[in-house]
Amino acid sequence: MDPTDSRTVAATYFRAWKERDFATLRRILADDVTFCGPLATLDNADDCVQGLAGLAKILDDIVVQHVFVDGPEVLTWFDLHTTVAPPAPTANWQHIEDGRITSIRVTFDPRPLTGG
Repeated sequence: MDPTDSRTVAATYFRAWKERDFATLRRILADDVTFCGPLATLDNADDCVQGLAGLAKILDDIVVQHVFVDGPEVLTWFDLHTTVAPPAPTANWQHIEDGRITSIRVTFDPRPLTGG
């Protein structure tokens, strides 16, 4: 499979995050990637990796339910399993250009993670 294919890049993102392979994760993020989610809003790859590394400290599993691909747009619906809260149904929408993720939008209910 083409390593720059949108589906492949998105799958690599989740595999690298789950395996805590932050070097691979950084390689597939555009330098100016934007991230918008319930726990953070970021505008560069290094901050994005740092945020994912922080969440990885409590990450137990990522169970992908379905992946929707429309050209450069990939929406992954998954259950985020952590060591501190019940699994959180999560949507992750990525835009991918030339084999790199340029934007990530995430939504889930953060209250169980934040104690809210």
